[in-house]
Amino acid sequence: MIGAGFIAEIHAESYHRFVADAEVVAVYSRREDHARAFATKHRIPRWSTDLDEILASTDYDVADICLPNHLHARAVMAAATTGKHVIIEKPLCLTLEEADAMIDTCRAHGRKLMYAEELCFAPKYERVRHLAREGAIGSIYYLRQCEKHSGPHSDWFYDVDLSGGGALMDMGCHGFAWLRWMLGAETKPISVFAQMQTGLIHGGRTRCEENSIATIEFDNGAIGVVENSWAKLGGMEDRIEVCGTGGVVYADLFQGNSALTYSAGGYGYAMEKAGSTQGWTFTNFEEAFNQGYPHELQHFIACVRNDTTPVTTGEDGRAVLEMMNAAYHSARIGQKVPLPFRAAVSKPIDLWLQAQV
Repeated sequence: MIGAGFIAEIHAESYHRFVADAEVVAVYSRREDHARAFATKHRIPRWSTDLDEILASTDYDVADICLPNHLHARAVMAAATTGKHVIIEKPLCLTLEEADAMIDTCRAHGRKLMYAEELCFAPKYERVRHLAREGAIGSIYYLRQCEKHSGPHSDWFYDVDLSGGGALMDMGCHGFAWLRWMLGAETKPISVFAQMQTGLIHGGRTRCEENSIATIEFDNGAIGVVENSWAKLGGMEDRIEVCGTGGVVYADLFQGNSALTYSAGGYGYAMEKAGSTQGWTFTNFEEAFNQGYPHELQHFIACVRNDTTPVTTGEDGRAVLEMMNAAYHSARIGQKVPLPFRAAVSKPIDLWLQAQV
C-alpha cells in the first residue's frame, strides 16, 4: 500500500474482507505517525516513510498507489522500475505527458498498469451495463452520470497544484470512464463541451471548480452528460440514467437495492417472483460492497496471478484524462472541443483558470 489516507483505508478494508488471495505486506506514508497507525490498524508487518526503500526492499508483487494526484506519476514509475505491477487510483495523473511516461515505463518493464475505476465494477451499475448488452433498452442514445457532495475530506484536494483540478478532476473522471465502459471500446468520444462554477460554498479556500457539467459526443451518435459538484449539500449522490430506443434505466448507487428499469420488449431475470419484465420493473443486483472497490481489487489481483489483461488500464486512464483536459478548455472558451485534444499545461485546471487571470 502506497499511501495511508482515506482511499487507502477503503482499499485495505477491501483486501482484508473480500480479496482472500492477497496479503498486504507493507505500507508507505509520507508521515511516520500515519504509516505506523495504518500498519497497526490493518495488521501490516512493515511500514516506511521512504518510498524508494520500501519499494526496493519489500518482497511483494503489486504496488497499490493511493496518493494525492500530483504524486501518482513518480510512484507508478518507481514501482514499475523495480519490476512490480501497479494499481493506481483515479485520476491517472496530472498531465498527458505523465500518462504517456507511466504507460511506457510499465510496458518497457513488462508490468501491468491497472487503473482503479470502481464504477466499472460497482454491482448495481454493472447490472445496468449487462441489461443494456442484453438489449433490454434497445440502442443507447443518451447517458448521464451524476456525482455530487459538499466537498472533499482532505485539504490537498483544494490546492490546484496538488489536485490538478476540482470537482471535475476529482469525480468527473468516474463519469467519463463509465461512459466509455457503457458504450464499449469500439465507440469513440469525438467532442467535449463543459461549463464550470466556483466560489459557491468554499469561499476563498480554493480556485478549483466547485460545480461542473460536461457533455460528450460519441462517434455512434450517443450523447453523455457528466455532472459533478463540491457544492451539493445533504450527503453523497451518485446516480446514472441510460436511455435507449427500447427503454430506460435509472440507478442510484446509494439508495435502494435495485435499478428502476422500463423495457418495452422485456428481458431476462429481474427479481424473484417477477412475472414479467415488460414495462417498469425493479432490477435487483448482487448484494455486495456497493461501490465496487473489492471487485476491482479482486480483478486486479487475479490479472496479476493469471497474467491476464485488466478491464481498466493505464490507457483507459489516459483517455479519461484527455477528455477532462478538453472539458477544462471548453469551459474556458465556451465552445465544444474536438477530440483528440492535447495542450501543454502543468495541470488540467490551468486550461480553465487562464480565463480568470
